[in-house]
Amino acid sequence: MKNKILVVDDEQRMRKIINDFLSKSGYKVIEACDGEEALEKFFEDSEIDLILLDIMMPRLDGWGVCKEIRKESKVPIIMLTARADESDELLGFDLGVDEYITKPFSPKILVARVEAVLRRTQGVGAKDILESAGIVMNKLTHVVTVDGVIVDFSFKEFELLEYFLENEGIALPRTTILNSVWNFDYYGEDRTIDTHVKKIRSKLGEKGKYIKTIWGIGYKFETVD
Repeated sequence: MKNKILVVDDEQRMRKIINDFLSKSGYKVIEACDGEEALEKFFEDSEIDLILLDIMMPRLDGWGVCKEIRKESKVPIIMLTARADESDELLGFDLGVDEYITKPFSPKILVARVEAVLRRTQGVGAKDILESAGIVMNKLTHVVTVDGVIVDFSFKEFELLEYFLENEGIALPRTTILNSVWNFDYYGEDRTIDTHVKKIRSKLGEKGKYIKTIWGIGYKFETVD
């Protein structure tokens, strides 16, 4: 048996299709028909490795489920939706969604996406503490301190700052940042990345100057003036 996956969708037929394909690929599947049941099953089972989460559901929607889970866990979340809405995608990634799949989709492609996300998230071998110029990031607890003071970051702001710290001194093109942090092709990358950089700089205070704009290319985190 490979990994345990929680499938959350209010359509029984959709859950069955996903369950069948994932089970044939060796995954153990747990099902939930709404957001509240999803939270109950997730928090009572510490071995869930990934969540396939529908957005539109009764009792509690996918956004609510994602917010509650991200308070406690970085478990990979793939959001499923019938709407191909840009604002939904941006909200999902800012909440900490790892992948976004629009219905209808090929079950085989879904399985491939699941495998890719698991490889990406479980294959991380970097150290858990990143530190530079008084900025300290704990990747396990999701806590960032600046000169010893805790600073709150959204999930996507945290991931972007983490990417900058891990690549200190390297000029990072916008497309590279997008593919590494957002994990999808989005034509509005300039606005998306620039908005998050602006927020991170503000929260870092005077240390925000270390995130330098490389005109015509992207950004570089560098503490040397």
